[in-house]
Amino acid sequence: MANVNIDWDNLSFAYQPVSKRYVANYKDGKWGKGALTEDATVTLNECAGILQYCQEVFEGLKAYKTKDGRVVTFRPDLNAERMIDSAKRLEMPPVSKEMFLEAVDQVVAANVDWIPPYESGGSLYLRPYLFATGPVIGVKPSDEYQFRLFATPVGSYFKNGIKPITICVSDFDRAAPHGTGHIKAGLNYAMSLHAYMTAHSNGFDENMFLDPATRTYVEETGGANFLFVTKDGTIVTPKSDSILPSITRRSLVHIAETLGYKVEQRPVKLAELTDFAECGLCGTAAVICPVGKVVDHGKEIAFPSGMKEMGPVLTKLYETLRGIQLGTAEAPAGWIREIK
Repeated sequence: MANVNIDWDNLSFAYQPVSKRYVANYKDGKWGKGALTEDATVTLNECAGILQYCQEVFEGLKAYKTKDGRVVTFRPDLNAERMIDSAKRLEMPPVSKEMFLEAVDQVVAANVDWIPPYESGGSLYLRPYLFATGPVIGVKPSDEYQFRLFATPVGSYFKNGIKPITICVSDFDRAAPHGTGHIKAGLNYAMSLHAYMTAHSNGFDENMFLDPATRTYVEETGGANFLFVTKDGTIVTPKSDSILPSITRRSLVHIAETLGYKVEQRPVKLAELTDFAECGLCGTAAVICPVGKVVDHGKEIAFPSGMKEMGPVLTKLYETLRGIQLGTAEAPAGWIREIK
């Protein structure tokens, strides 16, 4: 048993080291056997590829304690598949799906005492990541890599209740046409930080990034996909080759179709926003964060769902997905992986 002394009810969404993490190394053209370690420190050569040319990809997922006491993760196989795709795009040797899932299972099982109780609304956040460790001075892929997975307990994303946010249309581009916007790499998030801080300094919670080619279509924020709901109840999610394929968004779309909603995945013009009744951002951290207002260079676009609460359609999707994750609603086959 780990010596865990945490005020679960006041746990924030921040890094806190736990007992064990998983590490595996790639050398001489193959991955070595991974193992758990108590050492949270990463030691790198000064010329490591991650430091020189930013060869790094990562994932984010959670482990939960369900109402009936089980410990589960939500669709980790899709995280494994997405990391494989991301690694290939950056010319990195991907870890197999089997190794990825082994790392998830081992880290969760070794840190089970760090998982917040069901009643707290918290979870154990898992961060798998893969980066270049071999020295590289010429511009080329590294020959050596490390795969790690650490965990940290996090509290409920909505500590004070679900409140809609206000976002702005960004003057910056998140990704280039035919670039890397569709993969989960640290370089994409680094590119979004200046835009994020600029939005905050202007009083906004987040950015709405437009397509980089024409700047007329909605893409995503720095770390979440968009969901819109039309006034007749149709759910619309933007489609673009430079949008990250969110696992949460794909799950919500499936749930929506199961619940009988009409779903459209298509390009969404900025000019269409006035046609929508609800808007939300979806991702691992919040599941759905409602958007009450978009500001386009002084022009306010207020959604009928308002600034006080999440709209009814997004609320139904949010509650259904949270119920699946926490064991209070039946999960589609293969969505829940129980940790023994």
